Amino acid sequence: MPQRPQTTANHANQLYGPQPDVARAAGYPDAPPRVGFFTDTSVCIGCKACEVACKEWNSVPEDGLELTGMSYDNTRGLGADTWRHVAFIEQQRPAGHGAGGQGGGHGGFDAFEAARALDDPARSPAAPPAPEGRTELRWLMSSDVCKHCTHAACLDVCPTGALFRTEFGTVVVQQDVCNGCGYCVPACPYGVIDQRKEDGRVWKCTLCYDRLGAGMEPACAKACPTDSIQFGPLDELRERAAARVARLHTAGVTEARLYGEDPEDGVGGDGAFFLLLDEPEVYGLPPDPVVTTRDLAAMWRHAATAAASLALLGAAAFARRPR
Repeated sequence: MPQRPQTTANHANQLYGPQPDVARAAGYPDAPPRVGFFTDTSVCIGCKACEVACKEWNSVPEDGLELTGMSYDNTRGLGADTWRHVAFIEQQRPAGHGAGGQGGGHGGFDAFEAARALDDPARSPAAPPAPEGRTELRWLMSSDVCKHCTHAACLDVCPTGALFRTEFGTVVVQQDVCNGCGYCVPACPYGVIDQRKEDGRVWKCTLCYDRLGAGMEPACAKACPTDSIQFGPLDELRERAAARVARLHTAGVTEARLYGEDPEDGVGGDGAFFLLLDEPEVYGLPPDPVVTTRDLAAMWRHAATAAASLALLGAAAFARRPR
């Protein structure tokens, strides 16, 4: 089991703001370049190979094989037993029609009614897609994962040191140290980390820390057949992602955008960021996440000031008491 490094005064953890070198700030003087994920959802085919590879390599238990009845997605979201989750979002607007098109939903075209009409001669056949493609459907597919934030609130609030920053800049849970307090669960601005019902301990993606130590890429990225999940040094991934967005914009996919790559955002940038084809909310992502411990230092200062003021008032009242 990896050991958490010693934190010195010069390597004090910052709660908010730019942090260009998270590993050295966490106490690794000879840290390698920070690594992470770039997930390009424009080439995701929803095969779920990443989910399976993650479960197999990390021995994550199965979490149900029942369909929800509302989507082809059977895992629904990230959780203690789902460290990778492929979302399926069905929309009317086909890819490449720009940001001015219609939003999600079927918009009057009932795909299930059309399917039933195929087997029932009494029903009117479904109308064929219009030439401009406005009745076509598209799938937005995205493989979600822990973001390994630059400022990780889960790590900040952990009282036992079970959560720690690795030399690769990622955030990992040590299950043999976790006491199941659950403080980290509401602290995560993305709702990623989760407690397992059987014992209360928390679990999430480790970015395959054991594989990184052996010079291997994470299992999900290795299994992705379309390179939708790309792994590597974070700076290189950011350059690659910016070039990919530029190419998509040139090709007319003006809605393409990056999410979580900005070091100036509310979490200092994510170690796992995404190229999206719609607003973050469509994928179930918060539009402007902020590390929940951002104001912790100010809160403690206010509390200390209040306590000091009360102590002075008490001392003054005691001094003025008639003798």
